Amino acid sequence: MSRSGYTDDPENLELYRASVRRAMAGKRGQKTLRDLLDALDAMPIKELGSGTFQRGTCPCTLGALALHRGVDVSDLEPAEYGPDEYAEVDNRAAGARFDIAPSMAAEIMFMNDEAEWEAELPEERWARMRAWAVNNIRDAP
Repeated sequence: MSRSGYTDDPENLELYRASVRRAMAGKRGQKTLRDLLDALDAMPIKELGSGTFQRGTCPCTLGALALHRGVDVSDLEPAEYGPDEYAEVDNRAAGARFDIAPSMAAEIMFMNDEAEWEAELPEERWARMRAWAVNNIRDAP
């Protein structure tokens, strides 16, 4: 199980993907993507970690947004099971904390943690997630 809550079960997959697309295209989703871009650009060290919001030296993408917005996410941190296994994050709580749909919170965590192979360096993850945010902003700068 990933921290995003995504599984390999394809049941209702297209309905879920539609929910993600609507969340990201909506007013709150677009504001969050713009804030996310600002947060990534403001990072003094352009590196992102995975599997945790802010534990360790590099925040994840949502962790960077939390730091930028001044949002405490310490109670949302997943419990660690092993080097590549993490407990699922409560996407409803994460969504509420960032004022986005739970499906968008899960999508950002998935894209950060699992969308690329594990050989990715923290600075490569930062560049990929920044490009992902730009690609999902309507009328991107």
